[in-house]
Amino acid sequence: MNICIIGTGYVGLVSGVCFSDFGHNVSCVDLDQKKIDDLNQGLIPIFEPGLEQLLKRNFKENRLSFTTNLDSVVNTADVIFIAVGTPARRGDGHADIEYVVEAAKQIARKITKYIVIVIKSTVPVGTNRLIHKIIAEENPVLDFDVVSNPEFLREGAAIDDFMRPDRVIIGVESKKAEDILREIYLPLSLKNFPVIATDLESAELIKYASNAFLATKITFMNEIAALCEKVGGNISEIANGMGLDRRIGNQFLRAGPGYGGSCFPKDTLALAKIGLDAGSPISIIETVIKANAETKIRMLRKLKALCDNSFRGKKIAILGVTFKPETDDMREAPSLTIVPALLSEGANVSIYCPQGFKEGKELLGNVEWCNEPYNAVQNSNLMVILTEWNELRSLDLQKLALSMETPKLADLRNIYSRALALQAGFESYDGVGK
Repeated sequence: MNICIIGTGYVGLVSGVCFSDFGHNVSCVDLDQKKIDDLNQGLIPIFEPGLEQLLKRNFKENRLSFTTNLDSVVNTADVIFIAVGTPARRGDGHADIEYVVEAAKQIARKITKYIVIVIKSTVPVGTNRLIHKIIAEENPVLDFDVVSNPEFLREGAAIDDFMRPDRVIIGVESKKAEDILREIYLPLSLKNFPVIATDLESAELIKYASNAFLATKITFMNEIAALCEKVGGNISEIANGMGLDRRIGNQFLRAGPGYGGSCFPKDTLALAKIGLDAGSPISIIETVIKANAETKIRMLRKLKALCDNSFRGKKIAILGVTFKPETDDMREAPSLTIVPALLSEGANVSIYCPQGFKEGKELLGNVEWCNEPYNAVQNSNLMVILTEWNELRSLDLQKLALSMETPKLADLRNIYSRALALQAGFESYDGVGK
């Protein structure tokens, strides 16, 4: 099947590459000429494990192409996926669908045959019906269907999530469009991965509700961790005990410095706004948003306590600044709250992060970037583990402690135990919920 994908950001690029690996012919369209030129040379604008190899293989097999010219591919496509950004709108937090609307108008002006237009971008409830109306107004004689097909890709594990999904959701109103989408996803259904058809509104809400629920689990555990620090208890043991309950599950129960990334912050804000606009406030999600912001501030208080209540003149080493491991994404990362606060109160900050430099150098000014953790920690007063990259799980703690001016450890991901840290020579240790 011939597929056109508009937008080569995270969702569009991963989806296009994976669809081509299913055997479809995929054309990815973007307005950014430099990005397209880079992709045609096999250069990936994002860090995602496995993506580069998959892209190069399918590009070589002529199943995958990249262009800025929508006209050249739109009328040969059987399906067009819109996968452009929907950032949080300034002022009210609602998802901005400006780019989705513009892409739909461009399609309507150029297409001359029956087409299925799939909204892959995360959009508020009612957007798919709005896009249908806009296209019909732009091209009244066009025969087309609009389908909602939200993505559920975890950064750092996106290829596996696409190839082995928990479910594929298709919001659709015509049998013809449903059959076409099921054909596209046939390689998954043949392996018994669920492909579920719903109405448009349910598909839109499944995406928001899923992310909001996972953000709620994270925030709940961070609140319980704060309670542990007041009354006693170990959040890791609590998470293990809770996770063994099959009704709860063991995922997203790890306490830390708060959620971040491109999805949870944006989608919780958008869902809260949808509820307010509909006259049905979602107070749980409103509280989650507030509590997540407070968690990051609580982490700062931990660091200050380890620095004798003053950051001024202290060297603080930060290990990991991306919002999670196995990605270079810095969007809404806890580091964007914590590092500027340290700098504003007079700290000298050194940073090591396997993939954080590219975005971090623009977002985090006046810091020292180091090429390994041991360099970052040298002569520091406090070492802070902020992102749980695998390579940070087996550090030589004794070597680190000996190299520090005052060996103190703030393990905000609970990678190491207090006993192990103290045995290695750290004089002070603080984790989360312990």
